[in-house]
Amino acid sequence: MLDQWWQRRHAFQLVWAIGLVWYGVSAGTEFWGSAFGWSEPLYRTWYLIGALYVPPYLGLGTIYLLSKSRFGYFAGVTVIIGGGLSLLFSKVYPGSTMTAMVVFALAFVGGIAIVVATAVRRPLAAHIAAAVLIAGSLLGAYVVLTAPLAAPGWAVDPHTHVPIGSAFPGFVRVITPPDNIAGALILVFGALYSAYVYMPKRRVLPAKLAIFAVIVNFFASLPGAVAALFAGRLNSRVPATILIAAGAFIPGLTSGLNRFGVTWSFFLGEFAGLLLIFIGFLVSEEVFRNVRLGTTLWSRSPAGGSRD
Repeated sequence: MLDQWWQRRHAFQLVWAIGLVWYGVSAGTEFWGSAFGWSEPLYRTWYLIGALYVPPYLGLGTIYLLSKSRFGYFAGVTVIIGGGLSLLFSKVYPGSTMTAMVVFALAFVGGIAIVVATAVRRPLAAHIAAAVLIAGSLLGAYVVLTAPLAAPGWAVDPHTHVPIGSAFPGFVRVITPPDNIAGALILVFGALYSAYVYMPKRRVLPAKLAIFAVIVNFFASLPGAVAALFAGRLNSRVPATILIAAGAFIPGLTSGLNRFGVTWSFFLGEFAGLLLIFIGFLVSEEVFRNVRLGTTLWSRSPAGGSRD
């Protein structure tokens, strides 16, 4: 991803690369804690990176990718929904209501700003989303790194040894939905929307119905897309983005189950998700077109052909 950004300088490639670095750091903390034992700094790093940095930065990359479309409407509303879930979760964690109200207010203002920017000047919506995310990242880092932890300073499931967030007080647990849940939804539905853009379409509903039209038309277009796939006429971005969407959804689901005490699927979901994302990148014609280490070592482009 970094090499693609270095060659083409598209913002979404840089942001996705940052998100994948966060993914690697988060998985690295899980490996280190499982292999050599957990510590308070390692546990705080795991929670901060995994819950507050990985999904939203991957989602932000999708917002940049689709910045010329109306996807900003969905992104803005999703951020607001994430803030609403903070309020909902505050009912589960006593003493977290005030924090949840602040989180909802920030998510509401940020979401509205993204929606308005999409209506007025679409490319600006991605920059506003980035500003909101950076502000949220700094605030989240302060809260996670300064919050008191229950002894011994970390928490793992006693049966599966999977790290869980229960060592943090409730006011920390309620700050994650606008980052974690909203970021995952933006990544998943952004990938599906990208697939819809590049697949042969059967329009059952008119485009003016926005997201409802996209959802219905997407499923109506699947049979034609499958036929085009077997005929070798389907744009490679369609299966690639569907695989990436599945790869984002699975670990989002299994990590979300941690909150409800279901931990056996956590590492399996991470592995399956990352594997599907990687296969999705491999399926895309734009990945590994060039292999570079400072200079082009190998190219998949036809001889004499031009490369963008």
